[in-house]
Amino acid sequence: MQTEIQSTGDSGRTAASDNEETMSVVSTAPGQLRVIKRNGAVVAYDETKISVAITKAYLAVEGGNAAASSRIHESVAQLASQITEIFRRRMPSGGTIHIEDIQDQVELALMRTGEHKIARSYVIYRADHTRLREQKLEAEKPSHPEINVTFEDGHQAPLDTARLRTIITEACEGLEDVSEDSIYDETLKNLYPGVKMEDVRTSLVMTARTMVEKDPNYSYVTARLLMDTLRSEALSFLGITEAATQSEMHYRYAATLKPYIEKGVELGLLSPHLLEFDLSLLGEALQAERDQQFTYLGLQTLYDRYFIQNEGIRFELPQIFFMRVAMGLASEEDNREQRAIEFYNLISSFDYMVSTPQLFNSGTLRPQLSSCFLTTIPDDLHGIYSSIRDNAMLSKWAGGLGNDWTPVRALGAHIKGTNGKS
Repeated sequence: MQTEIQSTGDSGRTAASDNEETMSVVSTAPGQLRVIKRNGAVVAYDETKISVAITKAYLAVEGGNAAASSRIHESVAQLASQITEIFRRRMPSGGTIHIEDIQDQVELALMRTGEHKIARSYVIYRADHTRLREQKLEAEKPSHPEINVTFEDGHQAPLDTARLRTIITEACEGLEDVSEDSIYDETLKNLYPGVKMEDVRTSLVMTARTMVEKDPNYSYVTARLLMDTLRSEALSFLGITEAATQSEMHYRYAATLKPYIEKGVELGLLSPHLLEFDLSLLGEALQAERDQQFTYLGLQTLYDRYFIQNEGIRFELPQIFFMRVAMGLASEEDNREQRAIEFYNLISSFDYMVSTPQLFNSGTLRPQLSSCFLTTIPDDLHGIYSSIRDNAMLSKWAGGLGNDWTPVRALGAHIKGTNGKS
């Protein structure tokens, strides 16, 4: 099931307040600015929120009566516009900005205009909110027995139950008749001191999988929990990060496409021609929320049979997989980046799906994209056995086979060379 994303603002806005309602992510088309919040969510850039934050700093210094001052309104509007222009110049094609970077620019803008008291008030405002967030996180820590987890390098650390909760919550988002608490509680029952981190992820998947018979929506939950394993495997292999939540993938995907293509070419698994694409542009077009539309069987099949791997490690993720296929299909187009994005949107949304050979081979060193092969068998031994060899080679690179045996003589027909019968 695909999570629906609704736009709540235009591309000229800024997100600056951490305690306001999270805005929906707008389209990732080039030219738009987006903001990464502290919880990993990606929201639309909303300039009015910067104005609100600066206004609060002014009022904290000059008092509530200053709210009606035209001087303050003009100063706030000018400062907010300057900050937006800085990011526009820095990222003319659009991109993502961390909330802390925006707040740093607010401080600098206040200092440059000589508003030192206002800047000091804003710094105090940021520090107070940081302290409140830390206190809130401390208060929300769960009170259950601590379980130590063993990581790949052998060191042990307490299980991050907050992250475990986040993974489960994201997996159940938008689905009816599924229980986060049931999955969480049953998963913890299967864990033991010193359990490997990979076994924690397996326990999550297996717990949700057993619940599919209760409600079909658990198939989507299971697939989303499996995605956590896929993200860890691929992102750590590419040297990006050890793990990532679904919300973090809204900005991780864009940063993953280029390292993936480079690694695939380096390992001799992908065509070097893929490096000629504008990988930054294509990375921004990846839609992380489409990972949410898989059922468990569909995602497991992709992982087992289709994702590119190196020595058993799959370093493709679903949206990168679809983009790799789209890039291979668009490689000979005049406007290949635009065509690749169009192909990607078509197949990643499941509106249309290409054939198995295209999923296997597109963008690789052997881009064999045909699904079916029809051959005619000649009426001689050399031709018959050559056709068998050809069938074997065609099968190696995927595709269905059909052989026309019409020219071959019938049983009992005369053989001139031996003066016998076939």
